[in-house]
Amino acid sequence: MIPETRADEVVGEARWPMAAAVIVLIGLTFLLPEGVQLAWPWLIPAVEGVLLVVLILGDPGEINIRSKRLRVFSMALVSVLVVTTTLWTVRLIGSLIRGDAWTNSARELLVGAGAVWVGSNIAFALLYWDLDSGGAANRAHGLPAYPDLAFPPQMKEEIAPPNWRPRFIDYLYLGFTNATAFSPTDTMPLAPWAKIAMALQSLISLSIIGLVVARAVNVFS
Repeated sequence: MIPETRADEVVGEARWPMAAAVIVLIGLTFLLPEGVQLAWPWLIPAVEGVLLVVLILGDPGEINIRSKRLRVFSMALVSVLVVTTTLWTVRLIGSLIRGDAWTNSARELLVGAGAVWVGSNIAFALLYWDLDSGGAANRAHGLPAYPDLAFPPQMKEEIAPPNWRPRFIDYLYLGFTNATAFSPTDTMPLAPWAKIAMALQSLISLSIIGLVVARAVNVFS
């Protein structure tokens, strides 16, 4: 049984893990091969950087300020990241199917496909982090009785420390395990949006890994 909030104490999480993940994702943009990069390659990273700075200035340190304006900026940033990495995936798959010249280079293939795969996982981790139970600022003020994602400490109260809250590392772990196992591992999606998002991420990961392995066999043979 999922326990209700155990205390009214505000327990915010540090901003820097989430910010570091966004910066890593922005950096991955510049590892993409020409066939995967989007038009105006500097534009989207610039937009992402501006949105991140707004969030840091609006709620620095621990994330605990419940603000509709900051919520809009946070959702905008995550939406841009998820849409961008999904477009990377579409372009990567197109290049692999067409057999573009860059896919004949083992180095470019592994670096480019790896950047897309890692970027997609980070973007989905940020999506889970931003939407679960109303976002990080909302979770800081208490966990609901019925969350969107059920982590083990929420299902078994005896294994959780007092005032436990899921933090970004929990969502990052969820994103990477879902991408490698192609299914939930220790965290269960309860809300419809969570089930759809996890299914979509699994499909994207399976497509990338399957096509890259197939192409790599041709390149190395």
